[in-house]
Amino acid sequence: MRRAVYNSAIPDHHLKSVSLTPLSLRALRFAIFSLIPLIALGAQATDWSAPEQQLARKIATVTGPGTVALTIENRSSLGQRDSEIVQNGLRAALEQAGIHFVRPEQAVATVAITLSENVTSYVWVAQVHQSAAESLVVMVSLPRSGRVSAAGHDSMPITLRKTTLWSQNDPILDVSILEENGALSRVAVLSAENISFYRMQGGKWQAEQVLAIGHAKPWPLDLRGRLAPAKDHLLDAYLPGVICRTTAGGTLAVNCRESDDPWPMVPSAIIGNTTVFPSAGSSTGPSASVSQVAAFFAPTRNFFTGVLTPAVGKFSIVPKFYSAAFIPRDRYVLWLFTATDGKVHMVDGMNDQASRLEWGSSIASVRTTCGAGWQVIAESSGGQSGEAVRAYELPDRDPVAVSPPIDLPGEISALWTESKGDSAIAIVNNRETGSYEAYRLAVACGQ
Repeated sequence: MRRAVYNSAIPDHHLKSVSLTPLSLRALRFAIFSLIPLIALGAQATDWSAPEQQLARKIATVTGPGTVALTIENRSSLGQRDSEIVQNGLRAALEQAGIHFVRPEQAVATVAITLSENVTSYVWVAQVHQSAAESLVVMVSLPRSGRVSAAGHDSMPITLRKTTLWSQNDPILDVSILEENGALSRVAVLSAENISFYRMQGGKWQAEQVLAIGHAKPWPLDLRGRLAPAKDHLLDAYLPGVICRTTAGGTLAVNCRESDDPWPMVPSAIIGNTTVFPSAGSSTGPSASVSQVAAFFAPTRNFFTGVLTPAVGKFSIVPKFYSAAFIPRDRYVLWLFTATDGKVHMVDGMNDQASRLEWGSSIASVRTTCGAGWQVIAESSGGQSGEAVRAYELPDRDPVAVSPPIDLPGEISALWTESKGDSAIAIVNNRETGSYEAYRLAVACGQ
């Protein structure tokens, strides 16, 4: 319901008494009760006109009156009815501001509006391109009404899927999928004392080789580790104060040494990436090249010290953090760090913006053919038996949920971007069975 219009009282008129027959009385009662649902529906409707006009004014301030090619996409939990109302209202408000809609080849500017949301608010973002000038972003937000239902989640453009990779009784630090000819054929499992290799044979995993990890000092109580595929040899294993490298040829072996070298934050397959996948729905075109950023791990604790190499812009030191993710932009890469202070720090090279989000300490980036082409998979509080994860996009600095949450059976101990960058590996301690389980989390477009 946009805005109510009321009739004024009619002067000098007197109501006449009316005599109702039983039949007409029943008809009146039927009419009254038939109207009740419509009245209730109208009472629940939201008046979107104020934010529509506010966003239209901001866009018109950038473009001025003239011809514009307009696109509007709903990535929020708004249902089809509300989405259509908002889109029609935005077009009307823009027309009132002197903007006329034409085809892209006839337009002096293009405006791409995204209807999105974060945890507490609807966030409407407009990206404005004018000829060769830089694109500008304007946005408005308004509190969510609490009317989001399960049906709203069904309209989300992305689905997050989990696949069980491995399960064992001993703690798992990380799992790496070793593909041969594009097929999942081998898996490496990192534990506290060894790297175990398994090969798929006859539809079952068969033990292939176990390589012991040598270390002189005892491990910290809350041990973390990471497997990273290498270009000139099979794998590197990073543990607190220790790095292990597999041999380059011949019989597979591993050499471990004490080292405080930093851990890689970016999978090697993504380094130097300058664009999203060709079919991704990004309207921004090529994205900034992704360079390798590594971080130093505290050898006696379970977090990174915050020292980065190379620096992200002017930031060589960020707050101590548990995990990191990144989103390439047109001219820079936005980094996100889940800090030990409970905040998510967003670092773009020039600024460090700290926010309190309803995220856990585990996040990871994925590059996909869905939505904007890059998503962040983030941990959130799940049910009584475990945790949940979901995919987010960041049209500006407010994360927007683009997938329904999926539950995991326990606490997440690790979440790393997989080697090719298009999925993530989550390690979970199952609260019911006590076993440790590794899952691949992949993004699927649509339903």
